[in-house]
Amino acid sequence: MRSFIGALLLGSMAMQARATGLNMMANPVRKVVSMMQKMTKQVQAEGKVKEEMFEKFMCYCDGGEKKLGAAVSAADEKIPQLEATIKESKGGKAQLEADLKTATADRQEATKTLAKAKAIREKEASDSAAEATESKTNIAALGKAIPAIEAGSGAAFLQTNTGVTEKLRQLSVSMDMEAVDRDLLASFLADGSKTGGAGEILGILKTMKEEMEKDLADLSSQEQAQAADYESLVAAKNKEKTALTKSIETKTVRVGELAVKLAETANDLEDTSEAVVEDKKMLAGLDETCAVKKKEWDEYKEIMSAELVALADTIKMLNDDDSLDLFKKTSFISSASSFMQVQVTAKSMQREALKMLKSTKRHSKKDPRLDFLEMALHGGHMGFDKILKMVDDLMAVLKKEQGGDNDKKAYCEAEFDKYEDMQKGLELDVSDTGKTIGDAKETVATLTKEIADLTQGIKDLDASVKEATVTRKQENADYVKTLAENSAAKDLLGMAKKRLQKFYQPKAAAASFVQVEAQRHHHKQSLDLSNTGKKEEANGVIAMIDMLVADLAKDNQVLELEEKDGQKQYESFMADAKTKRSLDAKTITDKEGSKAAAEASLEEGVLAQKDKNTELKETKQFIMGLHQECDWLLKFYSTRKEARTDELESLDKAKSVLNGADYSFLQTASVSLRGSK
Repeated sequence: MRSFIGALLLGSMAMQARATGLNMMANPVRKVVSMMQKMTKQVQAEGKVKEEMFEKFMCYCDGGEKKLGAAVSAADEKIPQLEATIKESKGGKAQLEADLKTATADRQEATKTLAKAKAIREKEASDSAAEATESKTNIAALGKAIPAIEAGSGAAFLQTNTGVTEKLRQLSVSMDMEAVDRDLLASFLADGSKTGGAGEILGILKTMKEEMEKDLADLSSQEQAQAADYESLVAAKNKEKTALTKSIETKTVRVGELAVKLAETANDLEDTSEAVVEDKKMLAGLDETCAVKKKEWDEYKEIMSAELVALADTIKMLNDDDSLDLFKKTSFISSASSFMQVQVTAKSMQREALKMLKSTKRHSKKDPRLDFLEMALHGGHMGFDKILKMVDDLMAVLKKEQGGDNDKKAYCEAEFDKYEDMQKGLELDVSDTGKTIGDAKETVATLTKEIADLTQGIKDLDASVKEATVTRKQENADYVKTLAENSAAKDLLGMAKKRLQKFYQPKAAAASFVQVEAQRHHHKQSLDLSNTGKKEEANGVIAMIDMLVADLAKDNQVLELEEKDGQKQYESFMADAKTKRSLDAKTITDKEGSKAAAEASLEEGVLAQKDKNTELKETKQFIMGLHQECDWLLKFYSTRKEARTDELESLDKAKSVLNGADYSFLQTASVSLRGSK
């Protein structure tokens, strides 16, 4: 106990001497007692704070398990529900976005279709109007020419009406007619005074007029049908656009609502998942933590009680009357004992500070600024005020450097996090854009081939129509020619039959003529009887002629049937060809619209991918620059910080030593006091 008191006295006197840099004042025992009384109050106050903290923790231990268990159960039920909601929301949002994209594309397609249909309709109307005007002009010309020719004033009319004559001349060249008719009409128009073939000319002109009037009626019907089809298409497309616009507006609102709901649910799931992990962790270690805290509290109370007892015993011992009398009898207080006059010299403080600075080198890289301070302390020629200022300046620089490193580290980490996320997003965008471009290219290629096939099909169909028309005309020409030849043959055979009958069968030729001939040639009956064999042969020839005529009649009937069938088949083929051509042309228009949309999408995708690649390249270059700027700092940040902390601690200790404090001694005294029981 006496050794403890001596150490305590020595420690107290040494601390007082170090703090003031002067000799100890009178009555040091009283000061020691005051310090110990102050320590007692500090220990008691600390114990009260610790006790309050322990009681609060025990309250938490008592009710925490039940609360944590309930929280964990609720979270375990909530998490699957949130996950299901997120999955459902994502699926619904993806479907809505796909529907929205499709509806937008369909609306754009409808708009393009309307624009193209309008252009086609306007061209059809213009062409039809021009053709109708031309037909009406031609019909009017024929309407003037035909009555004039019928009245017998064709030559005068042609000479005075040069415009009509020129129009007829153009028609004689451009219209489809027989070569004979064309030559006859051309000859008439060249010299209207020739009226020998006026009947045939009238027939040709009337036929031309009838055909033109029929073509004009067909043209009018076709124009009306095309206009009706266009109006029907416009109405249908406008109705479709209205429905698509309403659908787009509705789906856009729903997509926004789902996006908000999805974000809120995701945040809720993240918060709940993190909370349940922490709750489970706390619940698992709650009993152990509470037991450890209780054990620590018991140990702390035991140490605190022992410390308070030691302080109380020491105070009582020093305040005891016998102890005071003992101190008075000695020179402990009154004399200026060397033991009580602990002198702290400048040289010793200088050496202690130098020792503090040198100790730093064992933990950090050598700093030339510390070397300069060591030289200043080692030389001893510079006053403490200047050295202290150098220490303060160096500490300020080190703190500023550490602050710069802290800011730089935070900046680097934030920038890496930001731009690495940006890089991932851009890489995903580039990948998605590549898929879009691939799909667009495939669509364009497919549509191009389909359009080419349809266009070639229309060309082939037009060629077939042209060939069928040529064939039909040739068949009709053959029919007319054959019919005419058969009629001529029938006429010729009839004339031959009449001639034979006139000689061999007078009765068959004409009854009156036969009777006269019979009276006049009665005397030649013997001659007639002698020609009986020739008459029989003549009868056979006449019968053969009758058979030939019958065959020709039958051939004419067959020809007429074949002509009707051929014309019917031709008209059916032309109608089918017209329908197919119209449908194929409409399909080509639709596919060209789709192709244009796909090409626009492809171009947009290529531009977007180019922009994204450029942005990705710039982002990667920026990240590379960040690595060059930040990697060294991030790698050696902890080492630099530890070295600066060590330097700052050493500088602070050296400064304190130069100011008169000895931390090593104070720490030793404190440990000795707290460690004694």
